[in-house]
Amino acid sequence: MNFKIYLYTILTFTLIALLSCENANYSQNSAESIDTFELNEIIVGAERLEEYIYLVRDKKVAIVANHASTIKDVHIVDHFLSEGVDVIKVFSPEHGFRGDADAGEKVKSEIDAKTKLPIISLYGDNKKPKKEQLDNVELIVFDLQDVGVRFYTYISTLHYVIEAAAELGIPLIVLDRPNPNAHYIDGPILKEGFESFVGLHPIPVVYGLTIGELAVMINEEGWINTTKKCNLKIISCLNYNHQREYVLPISPSPNLPNQESIYLYPSLCFFEGTAISVGRGTDLPFQQIGSPDLKGEYDYYFVPKPSKGAKNPKWNGKKCYGLNLENLDAVREDKLNLNYLIEFYNKSASRDDFFNSFFKLLAGQNDLRQAIEKGDSAMEIAKSWDREKEAYLKLRSKYLIYED
Repeated sequence: MNFKIYLYTILTFTLIALLSCENANYSQNSAESIDTFELNEIIVGAERLEEYIYLVRDKKVAIVANHASTIKDVHIVDHFLSEGVDVIKVFSPEHGFRGDADAGEKVKSEIDAKTKLPIISLYGDNKKPKKEQLDNVELIVFDLQDVGVRFYTYISTLHYVIEAAAELGIPLIVLDRPNPNAHYIDGPILKEGFESFVGLHPIPVVYGLTIGELAVMINEEGWINTTKKCNLKIISCLNYNHQREYVLPISPSPNLPNQESIYLYPSLCFFEGTAISVGRGTDLPFQQIGSPDLKGEYDYYFVPKPSKGAKNPKWNGKKCYGLNLENLDAVREDKLNLNYLIEFYNKSASRDDFFNSFFKLLAGQNDLRQAIEKGDSAMEIAKSWDREKEAYLKLRSKYLIYED
């Protein structure tokens, strides 16, 4: 009897020891293993209040935000006010504070109906916060959802906010959010002389950084127009790495309504610099492409009409013949797809009118247009980016917060 009790006791303690080791290994690996990360929910920077709420209390705060700047289901401005934070004004990017303005539409500054706070537009004639607009501001909080593409203008807004904060010595907190297109890096590097609001930095079209990582790169590389550096703090995401798929809970802008459009956007936005419609003014923006010029080349067509976020779409009321790209099996690609651009150029009845002046700003140089006109294949064009892409990867490695 005593032997049985002894044996039972030994087995029990052995089992407890094994379970303790397993739990210890799990805890250790949870900070290192990508597989373990994927068992956990991604926590965006804004949700990590304990990491920054003490910094914003007792400060007069300006927030750069739009409709997608939420903590769970509560807008960050409302949450800050409920926490007693002294928010004195809000800055909004392209598409406005409510996120419903057209691409390129001038957004007016206004007073928020709910909070009565002044909302100052950082689009149109006022892309950079002015000194007088930052009077009495002691801290800026930046919280915008990026999609990881150079010509998506929220990163240009980031650039000018960093610059203004550096010039005036105002600390800036960037609440980081995952980049849904961070799993690959592709496209030409923007060249000097081609800077615009759809491209300010010498980075590829798809640059593989979160908005927080990019903020540090902009600041440390001296890309802002001042010798001063910004007093910058990044509140990083938890349980995130660049390869982990992140489905945006809120559409970041009116013409990127779902995850498919966000994945197709890097490749299809080049068409904005051509005679081809990307489906603005339809139920499938950035999920279909076509133009009246291609009648007879394709059976599929769509008809753009004025709608929310597209008050005067390209080819308004005309049948646009082309391709429906929704529900593609491999929509989450790991490279830019130039085949659509090359195919539509080759099928165009008027190649001289295919490209417009906006294309070079989207491409960030003239080489891409010249290569397509010359007849280069998508593979040949992509290969021409190899050397500059390799140099960028070395630069990028200095600013990574998350694993690839």
